[in-house]
Amino acid sequence: MKTDTSSSEGQLVEGGAGAVLLAAAGQVGVHEGRDHGHWNNIQRYSAEVPGLEWSQGQAWCATFVSWVALRAGAASLFPRTASCATGVAWFRERGRFSEYPAVGAQVFYGPGGSEHTGLVEAYDDTRIHTIEGNTNVNGSAEGDGVYRRVRERRSTRVYGYGYPDYPGGIDSADPSWPRPPPSRARTVWSRSPAPGGSTPSRAARSSPRWAAGSWPRRWRCTRRARDRSGATPTTARTRGSR
Repeated sequence: MKTDTSSSEGQLVEGGAGAVLLAAAGQVGVHEGRDHGHWNNIQRYSAEVPGLEWSQGQAWCATFVSWVALRAGAASLFPRTASCATGVAWFRERGRFSEYPAVGAQVFYGPGGSEHTGLVEAYDDTRIHTIEGNTNVNGSAEGDGVYRRVRERRSTRVYGYGYPDYPGGIDSADPSWPRPPPSRARTVWSRSPAPGGSTPSRAARSSPRWAAGSWPRRWRCTRRARDRSGATPTTARTRGSR
């Protein structure tokens, strides 16, 4: 599985994918309000994003992404909108939309990407690991909070991904997308067993999921030397596979 945080020194970069995902991860477990026994779409994010105050009480998945971008110093890299369809159009206009996942990308669901959205925290050959607002994990159509989700990459519900123009590039599975500069260290999630495995990178160990022990145990973080093409063994397996 692939995840990314940052600079070649393993430090978070303001406005980078790592800062965005850290801001999102800090909201996991936050819920909207309740009224007469039902969730009511009243949450903190609408009121805290200038220009989106009007969206209070409405579906807030896109508003959540806008709030995360603002908090992470990446507001200019994401659409500021409460509309998923507007978000798709924003990335398309900038030539930054793909059918392949990328770490820190904004994923869109449903016809035309208009139904729901979230952030890609990691991906592997078959699944995407996301952080999403206005969702749940109980199978109900009624979203109630911020959760981590695991979804199939090839699900017909996954419409595509918007790629923020992060400093240093974005780690994408799209074979046509430029790779990050060769000088930039990358964190690669592989299927190495835990005992005797490689030492996780400093950036990975700073991840809230690592600290909480919530990464799937079968995945281990390793730093691998690049070959002259800039590829790594794990990268070669995942790029070009939707």
